[in-house]
Amino acid sequence: MADVPTLQRDDGSDLLTSAEAQEVLTAAVGHGGGRLVSWQLDHVDANPRRSTTATFHVVVDWPHGRKEELIGVSARVDGRTRSDERAVIFGDGTREVAVWLYPDDPDLPGLHRAAFPDRFAAALSDLGTLGRPVRPDQVRLELIGYRPRRRAVVKAVVDGPYGPEVFFVKALRERSFAGVLGRHQLLLDAGLPAPRIAAATADFLLVLRELPGRPLATALFDDAPPIRADDLVAVLDAMPAQVTTLDRHRPWSDAVEQYARMVSAALPEAKPTLDRMVDRIRNGLAGIPEGNEPTHGDFYEAQLFVNQGRVSGILDIDTIGPGRRADDLACLVAHLATVQRMNADQAARVQRLITEWLPVFDRRVDPIELRLRAAAVAISLATGPYRGQEPDWQGETWQILRSADQLIRSIS
Repeated sequence: MADVPTLQRDDGSDLLTSAEAQEVLTAAVGHGGGRLVSWQLDHVDANPRRSTTATFHVVVDWPHGRKEELIGVSARVDGRTRSDERAVIFGDGTREVAVWLYPDDPDLPGLHRAAFPDRFAAALSDLGTLGRPVRPDQVRLELIGYRPRRRAVVKAVVDGPYGPEVFFVKALRERSFAGVLGRHQLLLDAGLPAPRIAAATADFLLVLRELPGRPLATALFDDAPPIRADDLVAVLDAMPAQVTTLDRHRPWSDAVEQYARMVSAALPEAKPTLDRMVDRIRNGLAGIPEGNEPTHGDFYEAQLFVNQGRVSGILDIDTIGPGRRADDLACLVAHLATVQRMNADQAARVQRLITEWLPVFDRRVDPIELRLRAAAVAISLATGPYRGQEPDWQGETWQILRSADQLIRSIS
């Protein structure tokens, strides 16, 4: 294999989002003894001028029969990484890519156990998680979230003598596992409604018990507001002071130029609008200190469970650390302002919540800072439709960008 400097100097985005990807997929399947029948791009994580990772839904004729598979591929400007070596490397003398068949993600070693009922049942039995042996036929698994090479979440329903028990299994990278586990325990010890830990494994699986209540993302559409804005602020303010001693999660606004580049790379005609918004955000937030309040770091409706008018659970606490309360509240505002594919009634109910909650948030943080930071979060969210290869990703991206622009223009 040639030295890295003579290999590819592009980030792989053209290869992995075009018909050229078929050559990679054909070679990968053939290497395993199969024949590629069909393929479709599923998900793209682009880091312009650095790397691209994509997943593909494929249909393969294997010697044992036809099967649907998920294949992941990573390409990098600077050549393979150490974890790429755990995948299969394909090269043509000018380019290298790392390829794997789900669930053998090279950065998520535990995912292989979380993806198969027999292996997951054996893990629960070996750990004594339920206090009894677990058979494979008692386990039902569902992949509910997968960011290739970053993390995956699997829902596990385990039947037992008193009915089914529900767990959510996080497959994590080695370097992030200890920190995530510690953050969960910190909030639990402080009485915050974080998910209870059922098990932690040596291959970096974190098994969490189901939260009570239901997601705020669903309750948003109730006839009556599911929770008061004051209660949302209160759960954040209840975070223990020790959170401020953790590593700082950079606010979304710090990376707004990077997100804008990612959107512009997929949708070049949006660049003038993005440039204008980025300038307004940058100038408006200049000079504001980092802040040292305990923050969630990714606070929005999908991360919250509610029950009888109170917050009954808080999810994805991987990012807790010191910051500004405005960042947490801006994250929620941005997500509410960019909810996609609603009908007229749903849109009206979400808008009612925004109208009711914003004055409360404005009393807690600076209103201008809140809206500028929310616009920055919205720009980060505008990368989502392309990354997830939504059928109308261009239209959805423009809709999100218009919401970001409206947040900026609402500043008096």
